[in-house]
Amino acid sequence: DARVNSRAARKRFHQPLRAFPRPRCFCGRLLIASLEERERERESESAEEGYIQLERMSSAEIGKQRMPRIVVQELTDELIRFMLLGTDVSIANALRRVIMSEVPTIAIDLVEVIENSSCLCDEFIAHRLGLIPLLSVKAAEMEFPYDYVGDDEGKTDISIDLRVKCTSDQTEDVTSNDLICNDPRVQPINYAPTRRAAGENNTSDDMDEDRGEDNGILIVKLRKNQEINFRCVARKGIARDHAKWSPVATAVYRFEPEITINEEMMNTLTEEEKIAFVDSCPVPVFRYNDQTRRGEIDTPESYTYDGECLKKAEDMGKPGLVDIRAKQDSFWFTVESTGALKPEEIVINALKVLQRKLDITKDELDNVAKEQAENFVV
Repeated sequence: DARVNSRAARKRFHQPLRAFPRPRCFCGRLLIASLEERERERESESAEEGYIQLERMSSAEIGKQRMPRIVVQELTDELIRFMLLGTDVSIANALRRVIMSEVPTIAIDLVEVIENSSCLCDEFIAHRLGLIPLLSVKAAEMEFPYDYVGDDEGKTDISIDLRVKCTSDQTEDVTSNDLICNDPRVQPINYAPTRRAAGENNTSDDMDEDRGEDNGILIVKLRKNQEINFRCVARKGIARDHAKWSPVATAVYRFEPEITINEEMMNTLTEEEKIAFVDSCPVPVFRYNDQTRRGEIDTPESYTYDGECLKKAEDMGKPGLVDIRAKQDSFWFTVESTGALKPEEIVINALKVLQRKLDITKDELDNVAKEQAENFVV
């Protein structure tokens, strides 16, 4: 009996040319080998034909390829809004995924607990420390710990300490401002160190005097005589490994709408109906022009595909009053940073990562095509 019992063996027969029962005789195996050889020959011929067609392409045909471009619409310290033009949804989705999960940042990765007499367990505080956003400009100079093979720990590790003891009768808030950062370029966002974090005073009496409007990110609360003493190591990483390395709080895109008003139908509406149609949209996409007494398109980019104006047109018996279509080559991006990196740096770094991935893919495809061409020649 030549039945396939192992899972690995069954998997081999799930390939296109092996989608039939395992042969029970030597002749069957010879037939499979012959079919595989024919398939390899056909693949080599297809690769050769592809090279010939590519050589026959004129420069004009090559020039028709899409050239994506970015147009920035809004840029602040925390947010960037831009348009991605001249490409399709595959590139837009790839860019969004890279922004969310593959832009390197710095976060606390290791925590050594020396003393913890607070009400929270060690693992809970360590998790909260890891989620504190750190300024990550230095990430470009650092190495991933799983890639670095040298002995210089400064290439991968950054030391951060946390030492707080409550000596007052009031509850003490321990925040990100209490972290002792040994590298001035790697600090919590909006870092305003307290006196004890700066090494001037270790008592808690002066704590409240140091705090401004931003009290930092709360880590734990201490009562009298409770103490925490942690040694932390911050490392470079990406959000694909853990969410604490994510550089963004929001990264979304939507298709740019293409809105067209049927002017003939609009002229058949009364003034009240025109105003009701304009007001039906939750966002100010349309506006009523008092001079021309017509409904006009005001801000098409603010349309959220809610469909309310389309429903209103149907309710008024004018189903073709407005036509809204999504452009398949234009996308509105909104990227909100956590503060670890500037929003424009996040987009630029994501484009570099995506370009590197495409280069690797192209090199691998070129190698495969070259091997197939060599086999065809032989």
